[in-house]
This record gives sequence, C-alpha cells and structure tokens, in this order.
Amino acid sequence: MEKMNLRNRFLTAAFLFLLVGSIPPIAAQDFPNRPVHIVVPWPPSGNVDITARTVAPALGDALGQQVVVDNRPGAGGTIGSGQVAKASPDGYTLLLGSSGTISSAPAVFKTIPYDPLKDFVAVGAIQYVPMVLTAAPKTPAANYAEFLAYVKAKGAPVSVASAGSGSSNHLAIELLIRQAKLPLLHVPYKGSGPAITDLLGSQVETMMDQLTASIEHIRNGKLKALAVTSLARSPLLPNVPTLDESGVKGYEAGTYTGIFAPSATPPAVLAKLHASLRKALASDGVKERYRAMGADVWEMSQPAFDAYVRADVEKWRKVAREANIVVE
Repeated sequence: MEKMNLRNRFLTAAFLFLLVGSIPPIAAQDFPNRPVHIVVPWPPSGNVDITARTVAPALGDALGQQVVVDNRPGAGGTIGSGQVAKASPDGYTLLLGSSGTISSAPAVFKTIPYDPLKDFVAVGAIQYVPMVLTAAPKTPAANYAEFLAYVKAKGAPVSVASAGSGSSNHLAIELLIRQAKLPLLHVPYKGSGPAITDLLGSQVETMMDQLTASIEHIRNGKLKALAVTSLARSPLLPNVPTLDESGVKGYEAGTYTGIFAPSATPPAVLAKLHASLRKALASDGVKERYRAMGADVWEMSQPAFDAYVRADVEKWRKVAREANIVVE
C-alpha cells in the first residue's frame, strides 16, 4: 500500500512538472503589461536621442504599451549603457545602442562597465549611416583620385579632423591609414560641430564624419565629398563613389543604431520586441523623419544584425589595438 502511494505521488509530481513546463513563462506570455523604457545614454537632442524619440511612439503602438525614452548621459555613453546591462532581463528596460557605445567605446576605453558581447543581445537594427571623407574649400581635391595626388605631392601628412579621440570617426581614419597606407595627421575635436566649422574655414584640410552631419554642406557646395565609406553608394549621394570602388578594397566603416536588451532576456520577449520594432520602422512617418535626418531604415533580421554587431566589435578592437588608441 505504501509503495502504491509513493508511486502515485511520483506520477502526480511528474505530471505536474510536465504540465508546468509546457506553459510559457508568464513574463513572456503577457509581455508587455506595463510601459517599456528605452535608455538613451546621451543627452537630449542628439542624433541617437532623436532616433529613439522618432521610433518610440510607433513601437509603443505595435507593442500595445507606452514606450518611454530615458536619457542617462555620461562618460561617452557608457554610464547609461552599463545601467541597462545590469537591468532585469525582462524586456522592460532596453538600450538605444549605437556604434559609439557598442563597438567604439569598448575598443578604446581603458575601463568600461559592460561587455558589449556578453551583457547585451541585439534586438533589432534601426539605421545604418555611412561616413564620408570630405575636403575643405581650399584643399585642391574634388574627388578621391585628386586627393591621392594631393597627398603624394604635398610630401607631408594631410590633416584629417574627427569628432574626438576614440570616436567612430577616429577609428575610421585609422582604418583608412592602414588599408590605403596614407600619411594622414589625425586632428581630434570636441565634437563634430567644431570640426566642421574649422573644415569650412579650411583650418583643417579634410574630415571623416557621419554623412548625416555633413550632407547639407556637401549639397550646398561648401564641402567636397571625396568618397563614402559604405560598400555600396549612398542613395543620398549617388554620384559619390565609395572608398572600396576608389581602390581601397574592402574598406567599410559606418555608424549604426539599434535596440539592445540585457543578455538573459527570454527568447519569446526578444521575438516580440523584434517583430514590433520592424512594424514600427515600416511606418511612413518614421521613415520620412529618418530621411529628413539623412538616414534610411536598415532592413535586417535579428540574427543578421547580431552577427554584424559581433563582427563590428571585433573589427574596431583590432584597429584600436594596432593604432594604440586608449581613452582613460
């Protein structure tokens, strides 16, 4: 009799275990049942902040819950990013990540409060923006071939500005120096704005910057676009060749934005977030707002975006190591 009771209790326990295991976790099944927060690790009004605030309402509509944008700036975007890395992995705290915080900062900062590959999982891509190599009004080069001739004739390093030491722009310059074997002198500024001002005044000869920051000066003829850094030409500047087709084979450097979540976030939650993000980005209003910024929505699956980010992180770590770029 006792053996029978033990057997019955065992079978009951086994049945309950299988039954519970077959039910989706409540957190994933009901997600989201409260507002979702997207952390922007930069101050308000910058490109990353505008990117977040453009997609947030449409993402909220797709999820059926409010999406709140939280600005948590500091230390080159690493403070807010570090906070998301340590947040509960339930899908309610997300990061508007970018090449600056996910790829560049981990490559150049001596210490950083997160590991981009271990602490985050890529939910979905939003934008990809190539950079553009531009020349100042007084620099005697209107295309990349003329730029090469100028570099050779000058007999001294040609100055090239960036938005700052350790920035995505700086790393792109170092990659160009190595792949094209060019004698360039990096001139770091405290932001893209001051660098463009000096470039317009021909106080620096060239600059590597995001296309979105330079495109209006290119369109009005104040700056000369020598080449873009994507593998394919930008639809915003279809007549400007890429560095790859100009002879720097395989050269690619661009900035991206996307949504990231803490790494242990349940797969079902990630799938819902990704699907909702793609729906939000398909909105005509969102697309038009991004085009006005000089950017296009980046159509990419979650696995493809994750693979791109992982390769990008390793790529810039290698460049920073070879160029000995360290930011304290």
